[in-house]
Amino acid sequence: MKKILRRNRLLRVGVPTVLMAAGAVAMLQGGVPPADGFQDVSLDRILAAGELNVITGSSLHSHYVYRNQSRGFDYELAREFADHLGVRLRIVSCDTWEDMRTALYSGRGDLITAGVEITASRSRQAAFSNGYREVQQHLISHRSQPPIATLRDLAGKTVDVGRGSAHHERLEELRREGIDVSIRPHDNLPDDLLIQKVARGEIDFTIANSNIALMIRRYYPSASVQALSRDTVPLGWAVRPEARQLLEKVNSFFRHISETGRLDDIYEKYHWSIGDFDYLDLKTFHERMRTRLPRYRPFIKDAARKNGFDWCLIAAQAYRESHLDPLARGAYDAQGLMQILPATARSLKIADSFDPVASIKGGVQYLKWLYELFDGVEEDDRTLLALAAYNVGPGHVQDARRLASKKGLDPNRWESVAKTLPLLRYRTYYQNAEQGFCRGDITVAYVKHILIYCDILKRQELDAAVAKAALGAREVFVD
Repeated sequence: MKKILRRNRLLRVGVPTVLMAAGAVAMLQGGVPPADGFQDVSLDRILAAGELNVITGSSLHSHYVYRNQSRGFDYELAREFADHLGVRLRIVSCDTWEDMRTALYSGRGDLITAGVEITASRSRQAAFSNGYREVQQHLISHRSQPPIATLRDLAGKTVDVGRGSAHHERLEELRREGIDVSIRPHDNLPDDLLIQKVARGEIDFTIANSNIALMIRRYYPSASVQALSRDTVPLGWAVRPEARQLLEKVNSFFRHISETGRLDDIYEKYHWSIGDFDYLDLKTFHERMRTRLPRYRPFIKDAARKNGFDWCLIAAQAYRESHLDPLARGAYDAQGLMQILPATARSLKIADSFDPVASIKGGVQYLKWLYELFDGVEEDDRTLLALAAYNVGPGHVQDARRLASKKGLDPNRWESVAKTLPLLRYRTYYQNAEQGFCRGDITVAYVKHILIYCDILKRQELDAAVAKAALGAREVFVD
């Protein structure tokens, strides 16, 4: 199965903002605008070559490789733009804004797609697109540290940030305002690795934008996140000032994907439910993964491989079912690590539901059987529907799909079913449903939690190998 799409819409960040001052957009690196009548050929060159060279960050938020597939929010946006142009995509990875700017002006890349925070100083160094999202700057500290009540409480503290980053600029502003904060800049550490260092107690503080800070904290529950202020900063793409046609094309692209909802889809795939955070639940999850998962991992991987699922998804489901306790008993006499009902165990010929190997094998086989029921549904949605059916039964999921159709929603999208399943607890709806009453809200939460746990496991799998080198080659072609 390919990576699960995540469409929970609990967090919606700002709509596209207006372009920064036109004068700033027109400036070259040295502050000299192009001569009147300058003919921009960059877009024509891209189309003629059939190749778009994009400069992006080296991080789990921007671009990374998981099981030989390029991923990341910034990567997917760039991929969408390349498809929009009908050209091939080539990635040039950089660590810092200065590296990105150098790559842009040296001709190694056509545009910067790293979701750069548009600041006044950066607007004098490159031409920026319309902002497509707005973010806040968040301070990250260890949970054992006393909270920072005001910005002035940073006086005497040391904050680690990326050199030349928007966060570095903000700290320099605080120093000019008389707040004696010590700044320790880093050249080759992305924000997510600095957050990891905070969580491990290696540094005291760092700063990241809200997209990254709120997403990363689920991987490191010991990291505490708080907004520095209510001010927001737009994110955008950057081009050389003379690349006027390319900039116009970028802006029209963002208008298009904003109007069609495609921008929301890509955003929520990577940032779904980032507002949801339960410290105790995630602390328990990380502990169980450390102490219990190792003994069952080989069997989970084997069953997942044989049935075409990502093993992280199956491990996450097993945790959600039983906390990886092979002797667990649940409602309706559900038994074992995968909480299989007696009738289901008989149909799967499972002699002992408390045998963890048999439970894993049978549970994954049952999930695959449910998956096959939803023929004609896109792979990601099909997997989510199968997970829901595992929890509440396929009949109730089909009722929710029929209800979605009646309401003009797409019954083949999990996003639609997640809206209608909770309605089946109300008489107005369940009296007309074939399977009657169900607590669909519990099932929606069940699927959401599995996806959160799955995401954390993928991060753990990537942590050591991926985060350091930002995942592989510095320049890669993407077919």
